Order: sequence, then structure tokens, then C-alpha cells
Amino acid sequence: QVQLVESGGGSVQAGGSLRLSCAASRYTYSSYCIGWFRQAPGKEREGVAFIDSDGSTSYADSVKGRFTISRDNAKNTLYLQMNSLKPEDTAMYYCAANSWVGVCPSDLTEYNYWGQGTQVTVSS
Repeated sequence: QVQLVESGGGSVQAGGSLRLSCAASRYTYSSYCIGWFRQAPGKEREGVAFIDSDGSTSYADSVKGRFTISRDNAKNTLYLQMNSLKPEDTAMYYCAANSWVGVCPSDLTEYNYWGQGTQVTVSS
């Protein structure tokens, strides 16, 4: 069973930065997608950023140019560097993964493995 554990959330002022981490264990797929979703109160969970096993990345339009997804294969850890944070970035952030070939989907139903989430709060 794949396990994903997020960390790094917190409270920051608008314009600030945070780096989220997702430690993955028992992940043995050679072709996969792994990424970040977020869910604000009263809103649907939405895809934020994804990276596939070849290193190709994709981002939601709302975070392009501000967020960067990366991974450290030696540490089995996924990162999300979030800069120029805005109050509308406030949400619970979840790490998600699944075996996949091709462009990573942003549809949450395509991901079988989820972390417990980490809260990000951006104040104005």
C-alpha cells in the first residue's frame, strides 16, 4: 500500500512563500503521476501541479509562474514551492499519486493514493 505524508503547511502573509513536502513510501511504479490538489472550504478539490515519471510538469493556470513542483527521487519526496502567495491560495493541500502513462491528469478521480493533507493559510 502506497503511503503519502504531507508536511510544510502553515500561515503566511500575502506575498510570502512556503514549501510543501510529500514523502512517498512503498511506491514501486515505473510510470506514474504524482502531484498536488487543494480544497478550500466550500469548494471542490482542484488540481494544482503534477509531475510524471519522466519529469514533465503541468500546472493549473492560477498558479503558473508562482508555484514549482519538483521531486527528489533519492529521498522519495515530492515538493511544491509556493511563492507570491495570495489569500485565494488558502486551502488544504493534498498529495496524490497513481500509476500512469502519458500526460498527468488533473481529474482527482484518476488518483488512487492520497495523503492526509496539510493546511495553507494566506492572510491579506
